[in-house]
Amino acid sequence: QEQLLESGGGSVQAGGSLRLSCRASSYIYSMCWFRQPPGKEREVVAAIYTAFGDHIRYYPDSMKGRVTISRDNADNTLYLEMNNLKPEDTAIYYCAADSSDCKVPSDLTYWGQGTQVTVSS
Repeated sequence: QEQLLESGGGSVQAGGSLRLSCRASSYIYSMCWFRQPPGKEREVVAAIYTAFGDHIRYYPDSMKGRVTISRDNADNTLYLEMNNLKPEDTAIYYCAADSSDCKVPSDLTYWGQGTQVTVSS
């Protein structure tokens, strides 16, 4: 059973930065970050697909330029760097992983426990 352990959430002021981490117990092809703002559905923030040492990254248009997803294959750790944070970025952030693409949350098998990110104006 794969386990994902997240860390790095917290409270910041608008314009600030945060780095989230998610450690997996083993290699998984697709690793991604989702978030769920209060009262809204879960949405993808970024995804990274890794095979044979190569990475392919995906960002939705709304996140391009403000977040960077990376992955350390040596210890199966996923990262999310977030810059210029806005109050609307306030959400619970989840890492997820599976062998399939990170498009539909219900398609992903493994999830972290979630970490709260709060951005104040």
